[in-house]
Amino acid sequence: MVTVGSGDRIHFQDWGGSRGGTLPLETLPVDRDGVLLIHGLSQTALIWAPVARRLASEVPTVAMDLRGHGLSDAPTEPGSYDLDVLAADVVAVAEGSGLLDPPRQAVVLAGHGFGAIVAATAAVALGTRCLGLVLVDGGWEPMEAALGMEADEFLRTLEEPPEVMRSMRAFLADRKSFDPATWDDDQEAAARAAVVETRAGRVVPATRPHALEGCVRAMFQYDPAATLAAVAAPVLALVAGENGGGRRTEALVAASTTRVAAGREAIRSVSLDPVGHNLMRYRPTEVAAAVRSFDAGPAPRPSSSS
Repeated sequence: MVTVGSGDRIHFQDWGGSRGGTLPLETLPVDRDGVLLIHGLSQTALIWAPVARRLASEVPTVAMDLRGHGLSDAPTEPGSYDLDVLAADVVAVAEGSGLLDPPRQAVVLAGHGFGAIVAATAAVALGTRCLGLVLVDGGWEPMEAALGMEADEFLRTLEEPPEVMRSMRAFLADRKSFDPATWDDDQEAAARAAVVETRAGRVVPATRPHALEGCVRAMFQYDPAATLAAVAAPVLALVAGENGGGRRTEALVAASTTRVAAGREAIRSVSLDPVGHNLMRYRPTEVAAAVRSFDAGPAPRPSSSS
């Protein structure tokens, strides 16, 4: 846990960092820049397990629970889920987990879906302490235009069918059915963490309703072009093939064009066909490779005054 300025506690899982991770620090190069992984709506750090396992033997790797999700606190005060607040949590985890301890001075951020929006906002806050930003099927589109609906309508679409939530067995069977070939212990653990079993045997979402609503409203207020233009680090977008289409491509091109006009590098993109939104489950090797791509050459270093 790290405690942020508001007193809220933010949970993270250390897969191989410097503060008691799964792998001891001495097994890793001491100057290797670390990775911070950020999940999407109604998920937890566990959704990153297939990717984290591939990264942790090579780089310090941490996955966090956004506030209101997983084991992190879920404050109820107005503004608690604004993007700048969520981004400050990311910075606090990057610092408090040891990922930015000397001699390391920069971190790669990777976010999935809504987590990509949070990661992009945090990359701006980190400035030159962000080595690279990986947008995993999200983070480059204005949500109202992309979804063709407003926040209130989108919130109504998030409710699961009653038959899926009638029991833990039914819920797990539904998640397994997405792609039985990729269902394993990691996927089951991530699915179980997303719900709570009631005394009556039903399951309900584990994400607190007020937190989910706050995050959705923040998501719809996100300005991708302006935010990504302010990210100093290189940006790589991974696009799920089944979620593709001309409108998404146009939004990605528009965000990249705005970055170039601001003097930044164009956004690199990779389309992973033909799979759905959860690329960490369906294409973990490719997602891990995308994260590692920012460690291929000499890392740009911030000045001593940063």
